[in-house]
Amino acid sequence: MANHKSTIKRVRQAKVRRLHNRYYAKTTRNAVSALRATTDKSEAVALLPKVNSLLDKLAKKNIIHKNKAANLKSSLAKKVNALA
Repeated sequence: MANHKSTIKRVRQAKVRRLHNRYYAKTTRNAVSALRATTDKSEAVALLPKVNSLLDKLAKKNIIHKNKAANLKSSLAKKVNALA
């Protein structure tokens, strides 16, 4: 690492952003896996808008790609609709 003020600041910023992004990505993965594990239709229908909102927020902030968010939302909606 170079010993420039700007480089040192960049390292600090990157560390903070990495932790921030990891937290939100992990939270989203947990929410998606919880929705996928749900077998109760009413519970899944209640959970789907919250997960969709979370995915939209992450895509808006470029933590995940917008197409990845769209693909996840689509597959989750398909799964919820298939529940008996």
